[in-house]
Amino acid sequence: MLSVWNFLKRHKKKFIYFGAFAGGVYLLGKYAQRKIGEIQEREAAEYIAQARRQYHFESNQRTCNMTVLSMLPALREALMQQLNSESLTSLLKNRPSNKIEIWEDLKIISFTRSVVAVYSTCMLVVLLRVQLNVIGGYIYLDNSGGKNCNELQASPEVQQQYLSSIQHLLGDGLTELITLVKQAVQRVFGSLSLKHSLSLTDLEQHVKEIRRLVEECNQTSGLKDPPNKSHLCRYMMPDEENPLTSQACGLTEKDVTTIRLLNETRDMLESHDFSTVLNSCLSRGFGRLLDSIAEFFRPNEQELNQNSSAHSLSSISLPVAKIIPIVNGQIHSICSEMPNHFVQELLLMEQVKDFAANVYEAFSTPQQLAK
Repeated sequence: MLSVWNFLKRHKKKFIYFGAFAGGVYLLGKYAQRKIGEIQEREAAEYIAQARRQYHFESNQRTCNMTVLSMLPALREALMQQLNSESLTSLLKNRPSNKIEIWEDLKIISFTRSVVAVYSTCMLVVLLRVQLNVIGGYIYLDNSGGKNCNELQASPEVQQQYLSSIQHLLGDGLTELITLVKQAVQRVFGSLSLKHSLSLTDLEQHVKEIRRLVEECNQTSGLKDPPNKSHLCRYMMPDEENPLTSQACGLTEKDVTTIRLLNETRDMLESHDFSTVLNSCLSRGFGRLLDSIAEFFRPNEQELNQNSSAHSLSSISLPVAKIIPIVNGQIHSICSEMPNHFVQELLLMEQVKDFAANVYEAFSTPQQLAK
């Protein structure tokens, strides 16, 4: 026993150091274990939050798609009401004395209607992508923040006020767009005789010229837009302030929130990314329109037997009078209800999906929103 005590006395410092070291290791291990547990809990919480946000985003995109498709009948009705070619075709059935004049009017209206249908449908797709992802981001933050009804950024009243702004595209914006496109169509097709023959290539060049006149009209009209901004934005949202701002004295907190959302949306519409995505949709939309018209340029079996060169669509020409009914009927495929392959192709574009994800990310992440 004495020898053990002497041993302990001789190595007292070593035991103290060892005890301190062992205690330190133990405490460090406990600290590391706690930190690892905290990191795992935080990672699990972040994973759950990311999964929840991803689920909410995907659900929001399905809502976007269904909303676009549900609004197509209203868009088609507005177009057919303002560009009523059916009344002209009814007059032609009665063999009137001024049928040439009626055919000339029908020519302008038919091309105008199809071109505006492509423009307005593409605008509807991209605009609703912005609006529903802006409001969707705010709804996600409201739901994940445990806020009460008075603290919500996207209350039902705000959502209704904000989303009602889409009526500009179906109302005054559409009327202004029709006027602009009609002027361009008149310049391109006005001088063409009804007997004049056009190949599919000719028709494509004429449509490109109409697009150039429409999309570059700000350069000839003296309007000055920012470099990245497409002047087509004015047909989706009015340039002037929201009517709510004219009632400055009687604005409620919800009105102020709605105005802020509208201004944020207007900023998105004036961005370079929005302009790029809209132009991509327009290129795809007009390509689809020409593909649909091309089906009527295909030779029948008799023509194939008579002329082997008829295998090439570029070798086939049709008089303008025969092209008019083909173009006039395109609105029923562009703005049709489900299934609508024209709109579905736009909705499935990768650029549209990526843009929607970026908008949602910006408005559903507090750090991004603060910027």
